[in-house]
Amino acid sequence: MSSKPTKRQEQVLDYVRRHRAQQGLPPTVREIQKHFGFASPNAAASHLRALERKKLLHRHPGTARALHVTGDHCKEVAAIPIYGDIPAGFADTREQQPDGCVYADLDSLDIRRTARTFAVRVRGDSMTGAHILDGDLVVLELREPNHGNIVAALIDGETTLKRYLVKNRRPFLRAENPQYPDLIPAHELVIQGVMIALFRKPKDAGRPIEP
Repeated sequence: MSSKPTKRQEQVLDYVRRHRAQQGLPPTVREIQKHFGFASPNAAASHLRALERKKLLHRHPGTARALHVTGDHCKEVAAIPIYGDIPAGFADTREQQPDGCVYADLDSLDIRRTARTFAVRVRGDSMTGAHILDGDLVVLELREPNHGNIVAALIDGETTLKRYLVKNRRPFLRAENPQYPDLIPAHELVIQGVMIALFRKPKDAGRPIEP
């Protein structure tokens, strides 16, 4: 079989390359089907298999959205689960539920391959001083916080997003909005995650913003 791609295969290859450059991740089979107007996902998958056989496209087995154009710089894209929303205001007692995922380039965000990460949507305006707005997606890592980190925390049974501070060896939480008071735990302060990246809400979506 010839290693030279057909005209349609070249178009598919170019689409995979452009989608990855613009969106930070390769397209799904259904996105390829929709873009080219194929009758079924099988038609798109057939072109991808042909490109793989010709060694023009590489797919990492067992990984979602793992298409790489041969010769391109291969970035590792991971699916980070979204667990509902979190108040950036007064604390909340609502349970967080899984709600899809966000795809992120681990290299551009400087996220370790072994990091345990998750994301939550922000509600409220208490963190506007840190440029965290209502509707943004915050990516957090499960690890111990340092003084000054922005964290998702369970304080006396209520969840919130605030800055973690320590004074006289006693930790507390502070908003980035003077309208909100400091939160000092009466009984319990459990750090659920440390912020490592921020994605703007959809109307401003595009590139991730590092904290």
